[in-house]
Amino acid sequence: MNYINPFIDMFFDVMPIAVVLFGFQKVILKQKIPQIKQIVIGFILVWIGLTLFIVGLEKALFPLGKIMADQLTSADFIGSTNANWSDYYWVYIFAGSIGFATTIAEPSLLAIAIKANQVSGGSIKVWPLRIAVAIGVAIGISLGSFRIVVGMPLYWFIISGYLIVIIQTYFAPKQIISVAYDSGGVTTSTVTVPIVAALGLGLATSIESRNPLIDGFGLIAFASLFPIMSVMAYVQIVDIIKKINK
Repeated sequence: MNYINPFIDMFFDVMPIAVVLFGFQKVILKQKIPQIKQIVIGFILVWIGLTLFIVGLEKALFPLGKIMADQLTSADFIGSTNANWSDYYWVYIFAGSIGFATTIAEPSLLAIAIKANQVSGGSIKVWPLRIAVAIGVAIGISLGSFRIVVGMPLYWFIISGYLIVIIQTYFAPKQIISVAYDSGGVTTSTVTVPIVAALGLGLATSIESRNPLIDGFGLIAFASLFPIMSVMAYVQIVDIIKKINK
């Protein structure tokens, strides 16, 4: 494998960020760039780190997700060539497990959890928030895998989910709403997306009469939607418990 090309590609991906930041600082704000040496070193480290990370995902985690989907849906493993949706329970368990694990490992979620803890004065805890988001992703990926197995339309789940989110938003404490909505976005980042996409495409390819383009994609939408519900539900449950204890 040529390992030079990924570094070149990532350089051109990262460079527009540097151009915008440095350009605004010098041209628009007309200010000197403080600690220029540390900033340049930081950009170089980001460039190298992202390149190695993406190569690792493409060479290890992405193929592994597809292989697992193929194996979990094979007739030899299930024990039937005419399997019912309930026979794929290991697929749902694996999907939930991989959704939870990748979300816990998501760097962007850790960053937003730490910031939420800081600006809330400690009222929003880092680990409870991360676990609540991970549970939401696990449920969403499992339900999305079920949708692929049974072949139900994606929009049924998405519309129903957002109706629940709207209702929750009305009753949820105001200070958690923005955090909950942002939590849905940060789950679709560098760790979660490749593995979840590989799982969806692997399932759609392995299950008869499923179209990878129509049925394979959409799991990421579940990974974005369900954390919003789980975070607001977590805070609402905590509020109920506090009121009961009083």
